[in-house]
Amino acid sequence: MVTREEVFDRIKSTMNELFDVDPATVTLDTKLIDDLGLDSIDAIDLAARLEEVTQKRLTEESLRKLRTVRDVVDLIFGMLDEPREGE
Repeated sequence: MVTREEVFDRIKSTMNELFDVDPATVTLDTKLIDDLGLDSIDAIDLAARLEEVTQKRLTEESLRKLRTVRDVVDLIFGMLDEPREGE
C-alpha cells in the first residue's frame, strides 16, 4: 500500500522533472498556478504523467479541481486506492 507521503514525494519529484521546480520548495499548500507558475500546457504535461503513474485516465472534471499540491496528492492517493478497470 502506498502512503500519502510516498505520493507527495513522487509529486515533488515529478514537478522537478517536468518543470525544474526545487522539491524542497514544494509543500502541500503550494499553489500550482500562483506559486509554481504552471500554465495550461504544463497542466497537460502533469496530467499525462499522473496517468502514467496511476495507470488510470484522469477526468477533465478532476483536473479542473486541482489548485494545490495537496489536491494532486489527494487525487492520486484516491486513484491508487481504487481497483483498475477489469480487476
